[in-house]
Amino acid sequence: MELVGVYSDPGRDPRGHTITVCFLAHKKDGEIKADTDAQEVSSFTVDDALKMDLAFDHQVILIDALKKLELLMK
Repeated sequence: MELVGVYSDPGRDPRGHTITVCFLAHKKDGEIKADTDAQEVSSFTVDDALKMDLAFDHQVILIDALKKLELLMK
């Protein structure tokens, strides 16, 4: 749908400098499943996700995405 943002603060991940490019997308049919980068995968409601202690700057990314969707006030 659209770009949420590019996140590239060198200190955002203690393992090394990583860059995340985040997009909003429409949900596709099918089931989510973990691949080689994760042992498991789950989905959450927005309210539950906002209460979680997310890694690195993922809370910032989530809030930016919700603002784009107008689910949070800017």
